Amino acid sequence: MSKLLEKALKDAIKGNKCTVGSRQVLTSLKNSKLVVLSKSVRQNISEKIQSDAKKAKIPIIQFSDTSMSLGKLCGLQFRVSTISFNSLNDSNIKSIMNEAEKK
Repeated sequence: MSKLLEKALKDAIKGNKCTVGSRQVLTSLKNSKLVVLSKSVRQNISEKIQSDAKKAKIPIIQFSDTSMSLGKLCGLQFRVSTISFNSLNDSNIKSIMNEAEKK
């Protein structure tokens, strides 16, 4: 996974600038700048988040590993199936998306 994303995740957790959990992300999607979905998210929830994010023009990164790995990447001691950034500048979003697409 990209170093940029890892740094952004840790900074967002520290600064309380993110929303963690599928249901929480769904309810706060309108305030999101970028959404990261692990492959552990249930299909129906993943589809709902993706369609709502698409309508709101919010970019999504498909994290290629489990919620355990995403949690560890965030520096947390629990599973993170979905996380959204509430404040991330556009240049950071572009850099993270470009890095994710190269993988």
